[in-house]
Amino acid sequence: MDQELFEALDNKVAGLLDKFAALKEENVSLKAEISRLSDEREALKSRIDTILGKLDRI
Repeated sequence: MDQELFEALDNKVAGLLDKFAALKEENVSLKAEISRLSDEREALKSRIDTILGKLDRI
């Protein structure tokens, strides 16, 4: 019976470690996406500011 409990606990810990590793990978991926989207946002903001500046001169 103790062996079964240890195996169940071992399986549970292994599953949690797998989930933790997957979440860490997802976190890295999401940080990269946030960076990419932030850069895209800044580029769009710059383009909009340029267009607004041109419209102000009209």
